[in-house]
Amino acid sequence: MKKYYIVNGEVYINHRFEKANLLLEEGKLRICREDAPPEEGKPRICRADAPPAGCEIVDASGRWVVPGFLDVHTHGAVGVDVNGATAADLKKIGRFFAGNGTTAWLASVLTDTKEQTEWCIDQYLQSDQSDVPAAELLGIHLEGPFLAPEYKGAMPEHLLRNGCAALAAEYQERAKGNIRYITVSPEVEGVVEMIPKLRELGMTVAIGHSGADYQTAMSAIGAGADSCTHTFNAMRLLHQHEPAILGAALETDIYCEMICDGLHLHPGIVRLLLKTKGTERVVAITDSIMAAGLPDGRYHLGVNEVVVENGDAKLASDGTRAGSTLTQIRALRNLKKFTGYSLEELLPLFTENPAKLIGVYDRKGSIADGKDADLVLLTENLDIDRVFLRGTAFKKEG
Repeated sequence: MKKYYIVNGEVYINHRFEKANLLLEEGKLRICREDAPPEEGKPRICRADAPPAGCEIVDASGRWVVPGFLDVHTHGAVGVDVNGATAADLKKIGRFFAGNGTTAWLASVLTDTKEQTEWCIDQYLQSDQSDVPAAELLGIHLEGPFLAPEYKGAMPEHLLRNGCAALAAEYQERAKGNIRYITVSPEVEGVVEMIPKLRELGMTVAIGHSGADYQTAMSAIGAGADSCTHTFNAMRLLHQHEPAILGAALETDIYCEMICDGLHLHPGIVRLLLKTKGTERVVAITDSIMAAGLPDGRYHLGVNEVVVENGDAKLASDGTRAGSTLTQIRALRNLKKFTGYSLEELLPLFTENPAKLIGVYDRKGSIADGKDADLVLLTENLDIDRVFLRGTAFKKEG
């Protein structure tokens, strides 16, 4: 594998930017500082004019060097819907994501028939992570089927069902443990009771698509739910006499997903959510559908027909908003515009927080020795200059 030595950039380490050089070797990172003391058993490699042998020098002057973004909730892009995506289609999504700064992702499977859900799982297992550079597909997110009909959003109501740990276990066994994340509605019969089992199965549990009252939502959080799906959207909202599921999500320390496209959330709500939860407990997601990266038109999301006008995706049947056409680099720009927060403050929403949420922070989500060499080089205008995927330079198509 080719080695790279990135020099002269402002590198995002421990929540701040600093001057450092980065060695990318065998898909992993190593930080090299001019003023770092020699490490026992390791060669001192710091200067741009004396790189390790065999490295290609990457001059990152005028660039911010940041960890690659993670998207834990997306249903597709560039004409591919995850619910109908073949193994090759999943790689196509991954290449589009990589070109937009997302270096790792979860494939979100919308509530579907048991047969189609199993087919989606099989396609994930057949997807090849090595032949063509693309954002790494880390696993599966099941959005349903244990969801409330009253807040179904784009979910097909006739396929929603009560909590069933046996079915979840069957799906996880078929997925060989690769279902990392699942969205459930606390008020649905049997759901709160099954949350500990979902955690035992290796799934991070999010609550959403829900009209749960405050106490029921708190019971789900107490049982082990760690996140709230697209907070404020497709859920019962806050009332001073009945805080409901939203109140429980805001009060507790669970993570809150946020779709920052300027359509799902007013900029004032974006600021409120960040002020309430702090930047360490918000996860930026796209909830993108197959229309991401494509012009307005007619598309689908699972079994639903979707119409996209001015970038806004809605169900053709009743006008319900149905996912987004967002990319994570656009979300980052939007957040900067909406909040005035510094880049240092906003980056954890795209990197560290999602990595911690789904349990991959040991190798993803920050720039540190030994972690995967997933990097994005940004210009001062937050345009993407270069992307590295597990130590391989990515060439954007087009």
